Amino acid sequence: MSESSNSAWPFGEISGEEGLDIEAIFKDSTGADQSNPFASPVEAAAPDPAPEAQEPPAEPAEPVPAPNPAAVSAPTPKEPETPAAPAPKPTAAPPAEKSAPEQPEVSAAAENPIAAAFEQKTAENTKKGLLEKPPVFYHKGVKEEIEDPSMTFEELRIRKSEDFTDLEEGKRVSWSVEYCGIRKEIKDPKGTTIISVKETIERSHEFLAALKKSKEKDPCCYVKPKVEMKTKGKAAYKGKFGTLEEARTSDKVICLIPARDGRIYELRKMEQGEFIAPKNNVVDFSEIRAGFTPALPKIPAQLMGQIIAFFRAFMTEAEENEALALIYWDKAEKRFFAYVPKQSVCKEEVEANLHDCPYDDEERYICYADIHSHNSMDAFFSGKDDRDERSVGLYFVLGELDHFYPTLKARIFCGDSFVPIDPAEVIEGLEQPFPQEWLEQVSLRSAPPKKEKKRSLREFLSEVW
Repeated sequence: MSESSNSAWPFGEISGEEGLDIEAIFKDSTGADQSNPFASPVEAAAPDPAPEAQEPPAEPAEPVPAPNPAAVSAPTPKEPETPAAPAPKPTAAPPAEKSAPEQPEVSAAAENPIAAAFEQKTAENTKKGLLEKPPVFYHKGVKEEIEDPSMTFEELRIRKSEDFTDLEEGKRVSWSVEYCGIRKEIKDPKGTTIISVKETIERSHEFLAALKKSKEKDPCCYVKPKVEMKTKGKAAYKGKFGTLEEARTSDKVICLIPARDGRIYELRKMEQGEFIAPKNNVVDFSEIRAGFTPALPKIPAQLMGQIIAFFRAFMTEAEENEALALIYWDKAEKRFFAYVPKQSVCKEEVEANLHDCPYDDEERYICYADIHSHNSMDAFFSGKDDRDERSVGLYFVLGELDHFYPTLKARIFCGDSFVPIDPAEVIEGLEQPFPQEWLEQVSLRSAPPKKEKKRSLREFLSEVW
């Protein structure tokens, strides 16, 4: 019986010493892979949710006896029954895969709550500081803080139209407020105050969010006017010309022309004819005031004291005379000094000879001022002074030299006009810094009201009659 059995199984028995590893083929309970080797690829790829539920059978550890062909095919339908229990669990695996990417989103939303709170607090503190910061007028590159933000936008336009002529026509000017990336258009410039718009922006959640994102540490609330584009006819109707002939040959309807009398005239070309009249309110030209702006330091008070002492030397008990001195600036040594030329003097005039002046070198010296005295007379410029002082320059006259403090007048000559100026603009004064404690010793009080003097009956009647 045993021989017939061996002849039915064509393979000889393999001993353990020949190297057949049964555990490597079927895997034991300690192995990582406990899946069914006969299962489909999809089932094999599915993770094992409960490894401890599957215990390998003990029978495959021993050599398998020779079965018949029918017995070999018998375990095939039974093997799928082993993973039949966890079969529903692979369907639950896809939701687990989808939920995995959601975890970073939750962590991103809760990214460092301390930093987020600090950012919120910083934005709130910045907002508190901006509440007290005044808005800024911004037009054509000019930035200026608005001292009175309670005014309306229309009132601001009127106030700024003196400096910006393009803002003169209110109908052509629109306004906007730009604050930390937030822009608000002003629909009613006449009825809207600047501070109300600024506060409206600051109270909005949009403003706090903008502060968090803004890279600017100290944003400004800019108040910006915008002038609408003028039509071609409006831009082309007006012009400025040097002569009347140039104005007449131009295509401008309104022409502004300077005249020989020093006034500006307006020429208007109408269908009725040509109208010309003096322009009283000239806003098309820059405002210019006559005067002097020194490019050099002020004349030292010490030098002026020396000149005054020199003039007083010609005032004696017997007679008093005028005298002349010239003030020069040394470009090399950067200093003022006085030069007294050869001169013939009397009480009412001075005749000086400047031909031999050693300081005629214009490369080094500047003749800065001409100063003469009027002895004990008032400080004034006489008719002879007007005829003599005809060069562009600075002129002084000293009077009342018999007083402790003499009087001083100053003027310039430019073109064909004399223009008086304040001597303090070019000469150091007598004022010197004093201790602050002096001010603390003085208290101010209002003067008592004056009592009306009672009038007598005689005085009353004399006023009536």
